[in-house]
Amino acid sequence: MTAHDPFDRAACALITASVDGVIERVNQTFLQWTGYEADAVVGENFTDLLVPGSQLFYETRHLPVLRLAGELREVALSLRRADGTELPVLLNSRLTIGDEGEGGEMALAIFDATARQNYERDLLSARREAEASEARVRVLQLASSAFGAATSEAELAEAIVTSLRDAVAAPFVAVMLVTTEGETVLAAGEHPLQEFTFSPSAAPELEVIRGAGVMSASSVDEVEPVYPALAAAMVEARIEAFTIVPLYSAGGPVGALLSFFQRRREFDQQEMELQIALARQAAPVLARIRLTAELEALALHDQLTGLANRALLREHLNGALAGAGRRGHPLALIFLDLDGFKSVNDTLGHSAGDALLRLVAKRIREVVRVGDMVGRFGGDEFIVICEDAGADAARLIGERIAAAVREPSEILPSGFSISASTGISLYAPGAEPGPTPEALFIAADRAMYRSKDAGRDRITMVEV
Repeated sequence: MTAHDPFDRAACALITASVDGVIERVNQTFLQWTGYEADAVVGENFTDLLVPGSQLFYETRHLPVLRLAGELREVALSLRRADGTELPVLLNSRLTIGDEGEGGEMALAIFDATARQNYERDLLSARREAEASEARVRVLQLASSAFGAATSEAELAEAIVTSLRDAVAAPFVAVMLVTTEGETVLAAGEHPLQEFTFSPSAAPELEVIRGAGVMSASSVDEVEPVYPALAAAMVEARIEAFTIVPLYSAGGPVGALLSFFQRRREFDQQEMELQIALARQAAPVLARIRLTAELEALALHDQLTGLANRALLREHLNGALAGAGRRGHPLALIFLDLDGFKSVNDTLGHSAGDALLRLVAKRIREVVRVGDMVGRFGGDEFIVICEDAGADAARLIGERIAAAVREPSEILPSGFSISASTGISLYAPGAEPGPTPEALFIAADRAMYRSKDAGRDRITMVEV
């Protein structure tokens, strides 16, 4: 190869390989795009340079057709660069068999599709939509309305499942979502393979969620060479084919749409494009729902401690009072103020004060009951709303909180300590009319000040 070799200077990546796909020669363009050294790829099989999803397609769909037709153009695949990242490409391939079926050569021309991938995908989707049947258009129209009406992730997931059933007529469909905590969960539908345990590399939906792109298998025979454990599970569950379409957000994949079939199934491009379109319609709705939930959480929670703020406390107390009246169950409101906090804040600084408030909030959450709501009323004042709590239960909770607050902390150096002056207002249903939320707040606040006046680190309880 010389510096003036047209093969080496071609604007696209060029590969020549044996009929079995063993690479014999690559040009500089390929090496520049992928970051490989020539001796790292020459002698390797071209299939090994593809990401898993593309490997499955290339081996099971591309090669059989190429051997029959002798030439294929503009096949979308993803190469794995030397640094592990993916390079989306369009592949033109030609297979030449020697005389009497002996020898031959495979020529591959590879075009970088990174810059134009999204544009071409959208253009193709628009063209397919224009050519789609009335039934396909109706699926998307109904899906758009259903997705737009969803106000929660659960509602959206159910709407996706309904639309997916209409789109692919599969006996089993499912929606997997990545939660805000990073856990992948079944959000709606039925996943017939979920009871089987796979390593992450053998679970194709996880591969898709990690960015492998759209995956499909028309039969168990296609799956077995790449995912033998999955193929065995499919046989046991009587599943023959599947499709998996990623659900993307601006930050990357956030879930997947899955369809399972009990018979061999050839998936045409229109079917796959319809599922991709459903995923695209659902993605911004999911982003909107999650953003709305985040904004609502910010509006109703204290930014420093993450506890409920005044607005959420009042809203919850309204409902708790109404429920207590209906069921005839008692209700307690615990109001506590930290003793010694001002000294910590003034002497050690606001950073230490903020750290101490976060610690106290954590300790309170750990000692109250599961259903109790903990909130920060303001400054160093905290409130706990305890439904179904009479005098004995409320006092016990108050004592646990006081003991937790009293525990020493690395935040406080020698000579500093804090405690809690606590006021508890109790409502025992029976008397009419019942107290207002303001009346309970005021009663608990006054009881708390009586605890302070009595020497601090005390609990005062009153009935309202």
